[in-house]
Amino acid sequence: MNIIVSPSFVLEEKLLKRNLDLIGYVAHKAEIEIIMALKAFGMWKIFPLIGKHVNGASASSLNEAKLIFEEMGVWAHTYSPAFKTNEFDEILDYSNHIIFNSFNQFHQFKDKVKSRQKEIGIRINPEYSPVSTSLYNACTPGSRFGVSVDQFPEQLPVEIDGFHFHALCESDSYALADVLEVIEEKFGRYFKKIKWLNLGGGHLMTRKDYDIEHLIRTLSDFRKKHQIKIILEPGSAFTWQTGFLQSTIIDIVENKNIKTAILDVSFTAHMPDCLEMPYKPEIRGAKEPNYSLPTYRMGGNSCLSGDFIGDWSFEKELKIGDTIIFEDMIHYTMVKTTTFNGVQHPTIGILKENGVFEVFKTFVHEDYKNRLS
Repeated sequence: MNIIVSPSFVLEEKLLKRNLDLIGYVAHKAEIEIIMALKAFGMWKIFPLIGKHVNGASASSLNEAKLIFEEMGVWAHTYSPAFKTNEFDEILDYSNHIIFNSFNQFHQFKDKVKSRQKEIGIRINPEYSPVSTSLYNACTPGSRFGVSVDQFPEQLPVEIDGFHFHALCESDSYALADVLEVIEEKFGRYFKKIKWLNLGGGHLMTRKDYDIEHLIRTLSDFRKKHQIKIILEPGSAFTWQTGFLQSTIIDIVENKNIKTAILDVSFTAHMPDCLEMPYKPEIRGAKEPNYSLPTYRMGGNSCLSGDFIGDWSFEKELKIGDTIIFEDMIHYTMVKTTTFNGVQHPTIGILKENGVFEVFKTFVHEDYKNRLS
């Protein structure tokens, strides 16, 4: 199938392979493990391709762990803010690393984990993060994530195999180096008692201006200094700038000299990070506002008043039926979409290297209906 229907999330195979090659290079040169965080990307049809380049994947729920096991064919590294008793046995069926958010849960489940010969981790909270957006900062005062050093026992329980932390978001290697300094200062005395340290996600190594060699040196030096296995679990890095969301203008309205192109997609339902972060996505062929040019706000097709982003300028007037392509819409989009207002969910597919668009999923009324009761 060569025609890309509207609306569609389109993963570009060539760009994904580029990212996978770079991630594999970092893992090899730094002699670390890199696993994919499912919370950022869940297009399981391509898990076999991803699995050829990484050591596994991380989950934050039973559903994610099961999907990793079934479609990537590997055990999941599973962390949850709180594991539910009635799900825990099944989580163990699909996981080889269990990471607890608190010592309460560690003591509740540790015997069961060790009886299944699985690895146990504890999430630590360094109480430091360079992330400025509070919505994505796991180390803010009062955070529900991880155990701060003042809550640690003098002697680390022998059942704990490793530590996990998450303090970055689309960050560079210099931010990572700063966090590692804090981790070393606060938790370094425990390093001789653990086998591995999971540095979480937020390592945007596939961004063009990322200093890859500095990342490799930082990871290698830390690993050698402490004689500890290092694990990274990036999310966005895997599918950063690997595809787009294609949409169509279905109407153009004007109010107080503001022209809004109403699309067949929704920001709140299909691009929620644009409103949550917030951030303004790039539109192919558009530019930042230049009011000497035709300028438009982009409106989503839901009844939420704030379902819009703007403004963009174009070389010529837009018209109903024109295509609008939002760039870099693969990570943290499909995994966070909803069927709010019953707005049609975009088709999901891949643009193959040979130029063929292969549809993975088309959504119908039953997909909407079956989420309700």
